[in-house]
Amino acid sequence: MRFRHTNRPGFLLGFIDFFTAGIFFLCYMPLNGLQDELDEILGHETMKYWKAYLLGVPTLFLYTLVWMARIAEELKAKAIDLGLEGPYTSWWHMFGWNTFGVLLFGPAVATHRFFRTLNQIETELNKMEAA
Repeated sequence: MRFRHTNRPGFLLGFIDFFTAGIFFLCYMPLNGLQDELDEILGHETMKYWKAYLLGVPTLFLYTLVWMARIAEELKAKAIDLGLEGPYTSWWHMFGWNTFGVLLFGPAVATHRFFRTLNQIETELNKMEAA
């Protein structure tokens, strides 16, 4: 699979998502193909974001946060396997910035690192496919 979106602006996306309480990613993930790309990169079908979002509503979005943190940890493992240079996203980076750093634009910081890692992985996989 050739990845077209290898330069997503993570901080901006995180900033928008924070102020829309996650609704932005409800539209962005399926329309932009992000959900399919994550499934392809990770090698398995992940729970759709809209399901994680709905399960997060009664848990004050804790479920959604843990879902995203798990994907971040899987991306970190993939980046390490590919030999990419860090810093990487991780479970603790995603969870910590979204909870303890919430008043310091932490969700935008976490999303930035998430997309930085994702962009690096996609770029590397594109290079490997071209070779």
